[in-house]
Amino acid sequence: MVTPRGGTGGASPGTAVGDRVRAGAMAVAAPVAACALALGGLGARAHSGAAGRPAHVSAVDGRVLLPLVDDSTMTAAFFRLTNDGGTDDEVLSVSSPAARTAMLARTEVSGNAGRMRMGVTLPVPAGGTVSMTAYATDVMVELTHRPALGQRIPFVLRLRRGGQVRAEAVVVRPGG
Repeated sequence: MVTPRGGTGGASPGTAVGDRVRAGAMAVAAPVAACALALGGLGARAHSGAAGRPAHVSAVDGRVLLPLVDDSTMTAAFFRLTNDGGTDDEVLSVSSPAARTAMLARTEVSGNAGRMRMGVTLPVPAGGTVSMTAYATDVMVELTHRPALGQRIPFVLRLRRGGQVRAEAVVVRPGG
């Protein structure tokens, strides 16, 4: 039998240490690679200008439906909300000086039945747009007087992070 120069008859101490170093490096490689990818993604987000920017929500294309019944003041309002900020936000409540009450409502359909949930909130994602519709989320409004076609009604939307957004909605015929 031939023995290595050290005369130990087994693997040399230098080889065993090298194997342990390689095994340790392999064990650390995956977490280091994952961290590098995460930091790269955060760097790209920061470079794009989105990181750290507060929510900035605007409300446009406001519409209030002309009530179908002549003496009614109950109706619905709709807005298109855009958040061009870097942080998600959420509409918490809505008010109008022309309304006795105004609240967010969501239509939920299960099977063939639908129901309205009142007093909900409406998320507006960072970099996103949300359009209110009669089939999803809208603003249920009881006006102080019957509105006229074409009349502009002011609203204030209160947001979780973005303070208040002032908006205007024009009175339109349903379906128009």
